[in-house]
Amino acid sequence: MKTIIIGAVAAGSKAAMKLRRLLPDSEIAIYTKDTHVSYSSCGLPYYIKGDFDDFNELLVKSPEEFEKDGVEVYLEHEVVKIQPEYNKILVNDINGKQSFLTDYDNLIIATGANPILPKIKNINLKNVFSVRNIEDGINIKAALKFTKSAVIIGSGYIGMEILEAFVSNEIFTTVVEMSENIMPYLDSDMSKTVYEELSSINNGRFEFLTGQIAAELRGDCDGVKEVVTDKGNVIKTDIVIICAGVKPNVKLALDAGIELGKNGAIRVDKYMQTNFKNIYACGDCAEKTHIVSKDEVYIPLGSYASKEGRAAAINLAGGSEEILGILGSTVTKCLDLTISKTGLTEFQAKNSGFDAISYTVTKSDRVGYMPDADNITLKLTADKATGQLLGAQAVGSRYADKKINALTTPITVKMTVSEFLNNDATYAPPYSTTVDLLYNAGLGLLDKIKQSQ
Repeated sequence: MKTIIIGAVAAGSKAAMKLRRLLPDSEIAIYTKDTHVSYSSCGLPYYIKGDFDDFNELLVKSPEEFEKDGVEVYLEHEVVKIQPEYNKILVNDINGKQSFLTDYDNLIIATGANPILPKIKNINLKNVFSVRNIEDGINIKAALKFTKSAVIIGSGYIGMEILEAFVSNEIFTTVVEMSENIMPYLDSDMSKTVYEELSSINNGRFEFLTGQIAAELRGDCDGVKEVVTDKGNVIKTDIVIICAGVKPNVKLALDAGIELGKNGAIRVDKYMQTNFKNIYACGDCAEKTHIVSKDEVYIPLGSYASKEGRAAAINLAGGSEEILGILGSTVTKCLDLTISKTGLTEFQAKNSGFDAISYTVTKSDRVGYMPDADNITLKLTADKATGQLLGAQAVGSRYADKKINALTTPITVKMTVSEFLNNDATYAPPYSTTVDLLYNAGLGLLDKIKQSQ
C-alpha cells in the first residue's frame, strides 16, 4: 500500500511517522513545496527575537531522519493537481523544472494555510514580510540588523509576539489594527485590558493605531520607507510585517472536487476523512467543530494539527480514532503579559444563540507578600438559563494560562458553574491565594446568574 502526504509541517509529519509505526511495510512519501519539513512555525517569533540563534532548533525531524525511517521526502516538489478518479497526483519539481504523475492508494492532505495579504498598494516592496515558514524567519532576522523602526499590520497572536521580538531588539514599533481594539479575538473589555496593561509598560517603545487600515506602502528600490493609513497617518519605517491572519490552503483540494466547509477549509468527518474515502485532510487546511457551539469553525493551531495528523494516520491504517471537536484554546505572550482564552467569548456565545452572561475579576496570582506576585484578570462566561460554562479569557501574569487550562475540561464536559465550584484547587503561598481566582470568578458569576433570574 502506498500513501502520499501533501505537506509536512505539524500535521503531515505527525501522520507520516504514526503511519510508519502502524504499517511498517507500507510505502510512504511526503511531497512539499517548502524547503524544510517538520518544523515549529510557532517558534519563529522567538527565533526572530533572539531567544536562540540557530534556526535549526526549530526543526523537529530532518529529511534524512525521515528517509532513515523509510519515509521518502520530496522537498521543493509542489503538487499541482489531484486526480481522485485515477488515484494520481501531478507534481512539479521546482528545481528540476519538470512535472510528473505518481499514483497512490491513500492520500493525506496537510497543505496548511497561507498568510492573508491585504489589498495594500505596493505590498511587494522589499522588506515587507509575512511570518509563516523558516525562510520568513531567516529573512526577517537578517533585516533587523538594519532596522530602527517597524510597522506590524495586525494585532493577533503572531502580531503581538512579533511586537515583543522587535521591542526586545530596541526597534520602535507601530502596530496598525483595523479593528477598534487590539487582540480582536477577545471580548472588547478584555482587549482594552491588554491595551492598558501594555501601555503601562510602554516607555515610548511602541504605539498602537486602532481603527485604521494600512492603505499604501511607499518606498524605493531599497525597500519600504513609509506606511500610509486610510486615516491619513504616515508612518516612517524600515520594515513591515503582515500579520493579518491566515486562510486555508485548499485550491488543490477544491480543484479535485473535495468538499469545503462554510469557512472555506476542507470538510472532514470525525475520522478526518473527506468526501473521498481514501483521501484524508488534517491541520490548518481542515475545518473543525467547536465543542461548545457545535458550529463548524476555522481555528488553525499547531496543537490541533498534530492531533489530527495522528488521527488521520490511525484511521487510514484501519483504526477508529475520533476527533470530536475543539475549544479554540490559545495562549500568547507579549512582553511581560500573558493572554489566554478557551471556549467561547461572551460575544461569540451570544452570536451562537446562548443567553450569555459573564463575570470578570482581577486578583493576585499568589499571596501578595510573595516576591513577584502579579495580577490576573479573568473573565468567565456561562449560559444564563442552564449555568453551563461556555468560555473564559485571562490576561495578566505568566500564570494566566494555568487558570485557562483548569477550565478546559469543565467546559468540554459541559459542567455548570455550580458544579465547577466543587473543584478542589491546590493552595500554597508561592502558587495561589487562599481563595483561588477561579473560585472568586465562579462565585461572582453564580451570584450574577441568580440575580438575573
